[in-house]
Amino acid sequence: MPMDIQLQDIVKLKKQHPCGCAEWEVLRIGIDFRLKCLGCGHQIMIPRKQLEKSVKNIRKKEE
Repeated sequence: MPMDIQLQDIVKLKKQHPCGCAEWEVLRIGIDFRLKCLGCGHQIMIPRKQLEKSVKNIRKKEE
């Protein structure tokens, strides 16, 4: 069963980005996810299966 990840959720991954931040904002969902690093703003596309394996924590974005 797929994880319940919504737009603008903050996902914490098991591995850190080279900038030192492990938290990413979800910008696009579907077969692939577009994530934006909260540390440096770098954006990546990652397949759903790979993301679901590497997610440590999911939280809603505080407005």
